[in-house]
Amino acid sequence: MLRSILVALDDTQGAKAARDAAIALSRRSGAALTAAVVLDRPHTDSEHEFVPIGGAAFKARRDAARVKRAQEDAQLALAECAQAAAGHPYEEMRLEDAPEPALLRAGATHDLLVIGRDSTLGLEATEDGVAPVIERLLMEGARPLLVVPPEAAPADGPILVGYDASIPAMAALQLFALLGMAEGAPVRVASAAETRAEALAMAEEGCTYLRRHGLEATPLPLLGDRPADLLLAEAEGLRARLLVVGSFEESGLRRLFTGSATHELLRRARCPVFIHH
Repeated sequence: MLRSILVALDDTQGAKAARDAAIALSRRSGAALTAAVVLDRPHTDSEHEFVPIGGAAFKARRDAARVKRAQEDAQLALAECAQAAAGHPYEEMRLEDAPEPALLRAGATHDLLVIGRDSTLGLEATEDGVAPVIERLLMEGARPLLVVPPEAAPADGPILVGYDASIPAMAALQLFALLGMAEGAPVRVASAAETRAEALAMAEEGCTYLRRHGLEATPLPLLGDRPADLLLAEAEGLRARLLVVGSFEESGLRRLFTGSATHELLRRARCPVFIHH
């Protein structure tokens, strides 16, 4: 079961949506919640930066201003978190390192890392609204992510799982089940193949595993050569409350997370995405 949640805070809409989602999940599951802000000392206080002659004083003032701004932004995010929590208990964590290594280390002590899709974590605006830190957390982190869009569409439908019978997909499905992320909601397991029979057999495999964990799971066979579009369309049509995916590398759904497909799915999903590499 889910025991601990880490949520990354900043001033973006996605981070605020992630904060609210993490607080709600902590309330429902009883999991301990940690709210983290990233101070990013390597960039706010760039001690190894080359400084031309006569530029030391300017650099000192600039760095001091950056540090002060980072501290103020962090304090504001924590204050807003306290207000949103409305008395729900949680721990605060101030991370001194750059966002990627800081969250990789902090995430190692938690079951789940919740992050806003457009979280900047003190850096510049994200490309196409998808935080670059997400890719590194997926590639190098050991924990699953819950990526929350800035304005998640209200959804009361089932949870949609993208499953291709690969080892990464099995691992994502296992973590989803063991952490209790379904929370009693019905689950649809979507698989894509060249024929309906192949897709149905694959989806039924995922359903069988989930049923062993007491979950209500229904297979959803898909046909087509654009699996990301298929999943997004199904999520929209079903009003899915959560999209669950693993890491795909080959044909069918396995092309989902190569190149721009990962970015596109995260950018366009209107519901939170539980994702594990």
